[in-house]
Order: sequence, then structure tokens, then C-alpha cells
Amino acid sequence: MKTDTLATWHRLIAERDVRGLDAILADDAVFHSPVVHTPQAGKALTRMYLAAAFAVLANESFRYLREIVGARDAVLEFQTEVEGVVINGVDLIRWNDEGKIVDFKVMVRPLKAINLLHQKMAAMLQSQRQP
Repeated sequence: MKTDTLATWHRLIAERDVRGLDAILADDAVFHSPVVHTPQAGKALTRMYLAAAFAVLANESFRYLREIVGARDAVLEFQTEVEGVVINGVDLIRWNDEGKIVDFKVMVRPLKAINLLHQKMAAMLQSQRQP
């Protein structure tokens, strides 16, 4: 059964449902971070980065401003505020025929936001890796 990728994604964000990521990510998903040079390949790494992003970015101020949607991909512009810094960015999402996300790229501006995001995401990822 094909997943309605964007509807599911919006529900996961609204509910901050990290557990729901497993159902929407393909096994070969790749995550492209705005602060990590190399792509993070595989469902487990993609889930880990998205879960950290949920914790850092998906607060009560998070909202999508606009969407550009194709048959199997979308660009979602977002805005949120973290520690008084307004963060503007885009999620570039591509999914397969089953509606599973295969590629997720995040781009962020301005530089102050990137630096804050780098600090917060590093701390969140480090805490996830602790036994």
C-alpha cells in the first residue's frame, strides 16, 4: 500500500511523532544535513538525524510557509525560532513509488541560525549515541 508521503510527514511534524519515522523512511534513505559534510546513508542514520531535528526545530513556533510539490518530491520552506534566533530553511524530500522517503536534504539560513543549529544538533546527536 502506497503511503501519502506529505500528509504523513505533516502529521509526524505536528504530533512530533519520532516513532512514526520508521514507517515513512525507506531502508536506503539518505539524509543531507546543513552542517555535516557527508550524506548520512541508511534508515537508522536518517531517523537519528530527523529525530534530533524534531527535538531542536519542531517547537510551537515551527511552521511551513510554502510547498512546491512534484510527483515524487517536494520542497517545503519552513520557519521556526530557537533561543530567540529565527531559522528559515527548506526541506527537500524525495520518495519512491511506495511513498517511502529516499532522500531528505535540509538547507538553513542565516549563518547565525546555522551555527546555533550545529551546536544544538551536535548535542542532541551526542545524547542519542550515549549508551
